[in-house]
Amino acid sequence: MGVLVAVAGASGYAGGELLRLISAHPGLELGPIAAGSKVGAPVTDLHPHLTGLADREFEPADPALLAGADLVFLALPHEQSAALAAGLPDRVAVVDLSASFRLADPANWARYYGGTHAGRWTYGLPELPGARAAIAGSSRVAAPGCHATAAILALAPLLMAGLAAERDVVIVSASGTSGAGRAPSAGLLATEVMGSITPYKAGGVHRHTPEIEQALGEAAGLTPTVSFTPLLAPMPRGILATCTARLASPRPDPAAAAGALAHAYAGEPFVRVLPAGQWPTTAATVGSNAVHLQAAIDGHCGRVVVAAALDNLGKGAAGQAIQAANLMLGLPETTGLTAMGVAP
Repeated sequence: MGVLVAVAGASGYAGGELLRLISAHPGLELGPIAAGSKVGAPVTDLHPHLTGLADREFEPADPALLAGADLVFLALPHEQSAALAAGLPDRVAVVDLSASFRLADPANWARYYGGTHAGRWTYGLPELPGARAAIAGSSRVAAPGCHATAAILALAPLLMAGLAAERDVVIVSASGTSGAGRAPSAGLLATEVMGSITPYKAGGVHRHTPEIEQALGEAAGLTPTVSFTPLLAPMPRGILATCTARLASPRPDPAAAAGALAHAYAGEPFVRVLPAGQWPTTAATVGSNAVHLQAAIDGHCGRVVVAAALDNLGKGAAGQAIQAANLMLGLPETTGLTAMGVAP
């Protein structure tokens, strides 16, 4: 019998991916499956692919019910997540997939989210310097956002190595439609999305902007300024972040950028720096907890370019949450996860 875990917000896309991964995880036992608006409905009504859970129904998102688990995954909107977390006893470990506990600065929270700042938990991106030990020693972990994970892993090694300047960082990141959640929206209808790609929340207002700046700044000891533009792409899953920054020195070695990535992520189980000339594709990461990276020096305009691809429901959400939970529970970090995607 494994560690008993519960999922709140299990009716959503990230919640469903958590259920899938937990069901196949040799160290975890699936306890309460909570979804406030779907109480009593069979899990397979919303997740027909999870046939192993055909006898399970969604339960109330009640802190007293969830407190019976050893660890709770919160896959809820940030307002609901913070309120539910406050009702869980300290003895229960929690991994929160929302933004509720990612930001340290209350002013940034007020600007980008509004309402009461709930505080900051350990940031759950294990590949950052010192993060693994911090996660392993924590009972409350905030899983990073999907766009943020791709951008941070792409840029942190370059800032840390002094290759990229901190004040002119530009990120254009495309996301699959599952990143917008399951709530119905005219803008997410197939007839609106298929055959089209569009920016949204451009102009520095997207909520991942302060998260990216915070994580990059803490990793490199700098105060980066990030221009972040997300795009909605006609695909169910995936993130492709194209990140550029002005070079800190005029004539670096053309291989320096890829070399900095390879050095930073040597031995990392879920980060793949691709061979020279090969660029990341979202399709190659689907169903995995992997991040694929590639970099080049653009000598023509004096910038470095890094591309990162991941599955927004895998390394961008549920997979990353499982990775953090493994560390928190003293399990091998890779347990129940794979770095290999599904094709075609």
